[in-house]
Amino acid sequence: MTGWVTPVRLTGHFVALEPLEQSHLAELRAITGDPRCFAYLSLDLGAPGALENWYEQASEAAAKGEQLVFVKRRLADRQLVGSTRYMNIAAPHRRLEIGWTWLAPSAWGGPLNTEAKLLLLTHAFESLGTHRVEFRTDARNERSQAAIAALGAVREGVFHRHMVVRDGFVRDTVQFAIVDRDWPMLRSRLEARLIAKARHPA
Repeated sequence: MTGWVTPVRLTGHFVALEPLEQSHLAELRAITGDPRCFAYLSLDLGAPGALENWYEQASEAAAKGEQLVFVKRRLADRQLVGSTRYMNIAAPHRRLEIGWTWLAPSAWGGPLNTEAKLLLLTHAFESLGTHRVEFRTDARNERSQAAIAALGAVREGVFHRHMVVRDGFVRDTVQFAIVDRDWPMLRSRLEARLIAKARHPA
């Protein structure tokens, strides 16, 4: 199972997911100034040196086959608008997590995030043969929980006092998952949701 998850570009109608490269850093730096992007993440990528540290950590994890980090490119104007990744990759069990997701506020509310998740889930279940895709989020982040639930993911529980994040806060983590047997139905729902989002992005 070595090399189960390998770099791939995933392209939809509204967004393209490109494997992270050093050449993306300048574009990413231009959109990391809004702290709302990172309110519940372990790093504020707008802080001095944070983006470079994030890139180095992501590159090391990718080299070990532990993660595959993507940048999100909005196709309408070819601008980068955020990042997401496959992480906690467990090749022998065909299990992975979609996480470390952030999106510039200019892309909130439209079809980009829905399509990005559709691309990631389709690749995971239909190309990689994944049995299970997990999502985890800060229990305080109600926006994220609602977005994950809207994908059709099942809320499985809360890991209490699970992680120490910025400023020493000990967060509770909510876990969701989608499993392969549910994916065909959920794909149809997601495709319909994407069409609705495209028509009425607000």
